[in-house]
Formats: sequence, C-alpha cells, structure tokens
Amino acid sequence: MEFQCIIYEKQDGVAVVRLNRPAVLNAMNKQLWLDLKKALSDAKTDNTVRALVITGQGRSFSTGADLKESKNRSIEDYRDYLEELQETSREILFFEKPTIAAINGYALGSGYELALACDIRISAEDALIGSPEARVASSVTGGAMRLIQDLVGPGKARELLFTAGNIDGREAEKIGLVNRAVPAEKLMETAMATAREISLNSAFSIKMIKKGLLMAGEVSLQSLMAYEIEACLACVSTGERKESLNEFEGRDRTRKKTGGES
Repeated sequence: MEFQCIIYEKQDGVAVVRLNRPAVLNAMNKQLWLDLKKALSDAKTDNTVRALVITGQGRSFSTGADLKESKNRSIEDYRDYLEELQETSREILFFEKPTIAAINGYALGSGYELALACDIRISAEDALIGSPEARVASSVTGGAMRLIQDLVGPGKARELLFTAGNIDGREAEKIGLVNRAVPAEKLMETAMATAREISLNSAFSIKMIKKGLLMAGEVSLQSLMAYEIEACLACVSTGERKESLNEFEGRDRTRKKTGGES
C-alpha cells in the first residue's frame, strides 16, 4: 500500500499514521486527506488492528491547511477540498476503533481539528496548539465548532477561537483540551502504551460504548438508556464474554489460593 503524504505502519495490534510532509511542517493538502482516508479504510477492515494512533513526522503534528496551495484555489476547488476534509474528519469521529492523537510540535487549524476528531489526545508539553483561522480570514472545520465547546465549555471555546492564539500542551491539559501532556521524548511511548492498554479490552465492547458516547449528544436520555440495554445484551451474548468470565474466575481462584483474599 503506497502513500504520498503519510507513513502507515502496524505494530502489536496498533495502526500508526504519521502525517508526512515535514518540509512544510505537515501542512495539509487534499492528497494528505485522501491518503488518511485510505489508511482508515485499511485499519477498519483489519481485524488485527485494535487501536489507531495519529501523529506527525518530524517537528510538527500539522500546521493546518497548506496556505500556499489554497491561495490559488477557485471557490469550486475549495469546496471540493473542504468536502474531502469534512468526510475524512467524519470517518475519524465515527471510526469504530479507538483513536489517539499524539500531538508533537505545532498543531494548528485543521491539523488540531484532526486531533479533536480523535477519541484521546496526548500532547507533548511544549506542543503549540491553536486555531488561527480568524487571523487569516477563514473558519474552523472538522466539527470543531462543537468539539472544542464539548471539551472546554462555550466561554473558553470562544476565547480560543476569537483570539486565534496558541497555547502549549501544559495549558491544553489544564483546560481539558487534551487528556495528558508529557515530555516530548515520552510522547509516542505514552501514546503507544495507551493504545496497547486499550487493545487488551474487548473490541466489541469498545465499539458499542463509543457508539453510545457519540449518540449521547444527539438523542434524548431515554433513547440513550434504551440503547444501553441493547448494547449490554449484545456484549454479553458474545463468545468473548464467556471467555473473559472464565479468565476472571481463574484469576480469582488463584488469588484466593495464594492468600490474596482480604
């Protein structure tokens, strides 16, 4: 499988996508979005892949849209680019497997919006994160108008978007924009460890839980609770459920035999 603008690898049940335009700090063009969509399709259908990590090659996660490329676009071409961006963002948002953004260096504009679409964001402490769209007479995409508010609340979201300023990873962790900020040299180690920890759990359970979490913002509480019943029944009806209970009982018996019982 060949790609022009990303590096795509798999290791220990985790698919890793590295945005790969380091000469322009991984600025995003249409081909990058097409490559990303192709990788998502492969990771979705590969049953050995239990989680997906997205990061940037080199010094940056992504500085956002490639302004040199967009400068000469017609409105029709711009619409085509934006629709491709939005479609790929939707695929990440509704991807059945857990997704983790490992944010290194700059994560700006549509680059950070890509990270927002992931389930979990782990940032380098010195990463610079921001939405500069208002500064260059543009607007946000990728569902960010809702996603940022969900994370930090409407007031802080307005401040971040209206000022178009950057914050570092430490501040992003403090306000809840990222899950965790770690030293840059520990970023991929932490992201991969998190992905592997998740991959030990039931893929079907995570799929059903993620679907419910996405539904929660769209349906009534009553409808959500009805879904929770069906999701739980679907999970406990799997062969995996019986296996996991047998493993639990085996560990429990071992604990009691070795004096671990309180």
